[in-house]
Amino acid sequence: MLPCHRAKMKLWLLWLIIPFLLLSCASRITVIDGDTIHLPDGEAVRYIGIDTPEIGEPYYEEAKRANQGLIRGKQIKLEKDITDRDKHNRLLRYIYADGTFVNAELARQGYALVYRRDKFADNKHYDVLKKAADEAAEEKRGIWSLSPPHPKIQQRPSDYYLPEYH
Repeated sequence: MLPCHRAKMKLWLLWLIIPFLLLSCASRITVIDGDTIHLPDGEAVRYIGIDTPEIGEPYYEEAKRANQGLIRGKQIKLEKDITDRDKHNRLLRYIYADGTFVNAELARQGYALVYRRDKFADNKHYDVLKKAADEAAEEKRGIWSLSPPHPKIQQRPSDYYLPEYH
């Protein structure tokens, strides 16, 4: 084989292999629930500004599946705000998957409540999250379709931003 052909063959093989490597790295992210993931290195990441249902609560499975659908096989970007870690030593981050702001998308789909602005110091994207919650509540998506309200809202209403539509 001529040297020119070998170089072209190597480039062609790299073109095939690189997307697979990126995908395999992203696919090793483990979705724990609607607002927590484990990175390939085992580091736990808790999504900033939102709270999704816990095991046994309404919409737990839906929130977890929505998070899986948003994350799996995508290029993930983590964005820090003020606080680095929570009391459980998880990284606190905003999550982007192929450019989609996952924290806001979960709220928009009705699978996440948004914490009140004064609940935590991390508020860089509070207005975006609040707008997503408004949209979900107005359309009665997910958590916002429940009557009576979701148990989290009943137990700790002062923790969350509650849109007028609920």
